[in-house]
Amino acid sequence: MDFSSKEIQIERPVIQMAPLIDIIFLLLIFFMSASIFYQLETEINITVPTASDSTDIKRAPGEIIINIRKDGTIIVNQRELTQDELRKMLVRISQLYHGQSVIIRADRETFHEHVIKVLDICAGSDIWNVSFATMKEKDK
Repeated sequence: MDFSSKEIQIERPVIQMAPLIDIIFLLLIFFMSASIFYQLETEINITVPTASDSTDIKRAPGEIIINIRKDGTIIVNQRELTQDELRKMLVRISQLYHGQSVIIRADRETFHEHVIKVLDICAGSDIWNVSFATMKEKDK
């Protein structure tokens, strides 16, 4: 058998562009929605206190962020809640998700009494995994 160069053709791999573009769009949508939900959880006009030993922690999925304004207003997911509404929400969440974590973001000028009320509500709802949000002090 004599094979000439005309008879042997090597097929080159073909890259399909349509599935690659679909994946890029899906990733773009995922990251855009994730960033929007992160913004919804944090109240923009709250200035958390600073601490010298503050560390950056990785957020766990499903963490609840409770924002407390200067006047004691409680906000969760951009929704103002009364203490009773917060209690009902946390009781239901603790029943569904045992070991649920909560981050309390209180303004630096919030009275201690408002923070203690939220802590009491967490304890009464059987939520014990509570953290406080702080900012790291800037080095001088």
